[in-house]
Amino acid sequence: MLRFAAGVGSGLLLVLAGFFAWQGVAQEDENPVPPPPEARSAGRLAPGAPPRPPAADERTKEQRRFDRADRDNDGRITLEELYYPRRRAFQRLDRDGDGRLAFEEWAGSTAEKFAGADANRDQVLSRPEFTTTAPRRRAPARAKQNCNC
Repeated sequence: MLRFAAGVGSGLLLVLAGFFAWQGVAQEDENPVPPPPEARSAGRLAPGAPPRPPAADERTKEQRRFDRADRDNDGRITLEELYYPRRRAFQRLDRDGDGRLAFEEWAGSTAEKFAGADANRDQVLSRPEFTTTAPRRRAPARAKQNCNC
């Protein structure tokens, strides 16, 4: 037990000595950090200076969400405005327009995807055919036209 305590103590002394040596070297550095450059005029950037980032939207996330839901921009959200995205999605699925959603209409995109992947038309997907049904990855967002990123 005494050997263990002596080992821990000598290890701590070595770490402490290394810290003080490191601090001593850092204080003797001949090239201190240069002072920050003087503030330039706000109107122009010096040649070679990086461009300024675009200004961020000042609205909060909830304000943007409210603005998307407020279809007529009157500052109030009616029940019809709140239902709008769901009604639009329902109308896309209701192919015969009867106002009712049959199972075949609901599962239509899945059936179309299956038919497109079944290359040999045997009503069974093999492993290579099934790999064609993988969800498509979204393309990376394009940089805005006025952004010099």
